[in-house]
Amino acid sequence: MSHQLPAILFLLPLFAAISMPVVCLKHRHWSLPISVAILAAMVLVSILNLYNVIHHGEVRYVFSGWTAPLGIEWVADGLASVIMVLLSALGLLGVVFAGPTSPKALGGRLAHYYTLILLLISALTGIVFSGDLFNLFVFLEVAAISSYALVGVAGGRALFAAFRYLILGTLGASFYLLGVSYLYAVTGTLNMADLAERLPFLLNSRAVVGGLLFIFIGLGIKMALVPFHAWMPEAYTHAPDSISPILAPLLTKVVLLAWVRIVFWVLNVSIAIYDIPILLLVAVLGTLAAVIGASLALAQRNIKMMFAYGGISHIGIILIGIGQGNQTGFVGGVFYLLNDAVMQAALFYIAGFAFFQYGIRTIDDLGRVGKKAPWLTGSLVVVALGMIGLPPTGGFFGKWYIILGALEAGDYISVAAVVLSTLLTLAYFVKLFESIFRQTSTQPDVQFGKIPLSFKLTLGVTSTAIIILGLFSAPIVQLLLNHALPPGL
Repeated sequence: MSHQLPAILFLLPLFAAISMPVVCLKHRHWSLPISVAILAAMVLVSILNLYNVIHHGEVRYVFSGWTAPLGIEWVADGLASVIMVLLSALGLLGVVFAGPTSPKALGGRLAHYYTLILLLISALTGIVFSGDLFNLFVFLEVAAISSYALVGVAGGRALFAAFRYLILGTLGASFYLLGVSYLYAVTGTLNMADLAERLPFLLNSRAVVGGLLFIFIGLGIKMALVPFHAWMPEAYTHAPDSISPILAPLLTKVVLLAWVRIVFWVLNVSIAIYDIPILLLVAVLGTLAAVIGASLALAQRNIKMMFAYGGISHIGIILIGIGQGNQTGFVGGVFYLLNDAVMQAALFYIAGFAFFQYGIRTIDDLGRVGKKAPWLTGSLVVVALGMIGLPPTGGFFGKWYIILGALEAGDYISVAAVVLSTLLTLAYFVKLFESIFRQTSTQPDVQFGKIPLSFKLTLGVTSTAIIILGLFSAPIVQLLLNHALPPGL
């Protein structure tokens, strides 16, 4: 039974998504509790899967009895299993938060709305576990199509943002598929394990180098890596407040994981450092993303736009760690990815809560609330500590390991980029708190009503998680060192 847990994790949201339009045809209010129940079950199964992988090693699940490379193979190793716990937990919290904030205009389409959310979660699960480049493409596109629809459902400017997202996402998918076709033409296989055995003998092939370059560009667009990030700020800003906290922490992070899988598990570390210096390029692009994203965040007045650009910056910080080519940097990057996903979820919960409860969209409007909203202010303080990287939050320890990895590699430019992006992050949070505590707004104060339990729950859990990840950073990092390192690192 334990070797079937990856398949169960995928099938739970998929079957729920397929069944929901029928089950909730007459009782559309059932869609939320069904989604919550399914995702709660996913959390439990993902924890069981992680426990099984830690104690019994990685699981390779083959669908329908067709063994690789002919069949579809899924790989549940330590890295995928850790990310799966994060994915299912944040998916559950996102759906809980979505309850009160779901667009009122949906009406009878509410069941379809939750169908798309569950379909997105199942596709992201497929990306995490996929051991095949073409199946990875399929799940990337299912996740993308679900995201396009979820972003555009709000109407108005969200439709334009969704259309831009669709155009650039399709371009990224085309680059990725072109790269995969090049690799298949040279190697005759799409299975990642098979590719890892054959590629070291084919590095002189221009098709291999070109294919890897196209894959990198395609996934770079989908993970909103600078300079391919144009779609992301608008999409996350104008998406419904119930969707941004699901997309922001999960979509780009899971795509980044897919890229890590290809670079470290298909190519291996030696090739990525010496033969085809992808990691050097990654460290450079990560440096640019960290600084440019934080600089653009500092220039924003819209709260969601600021948080979206901040997310771009932190993708760069993650890539700086992963791009160092050593254990310390890699583990620091993965650990920071876990923390950043939680922090991004918390930031967009705060943004959605601020609008739903107080009608606030901009930094200037925060003065209308001032110190009279303890849930909003308290959560923002905790998240700010994590984003800036102050102890005892997990953000501090993630940046610490990334800086240590960069020093170990002699990459002082990356160290400077992490420090500079941290100072810029501090600057834009100072803008937020200055508006809150000075209460400079000339607009009338907002009405303070009862706060829904779902808001308190999501803000409380994510704020607590930011602290817990810091307090338990040592065992988590040790877990990553023991079970999540790529071969040869």
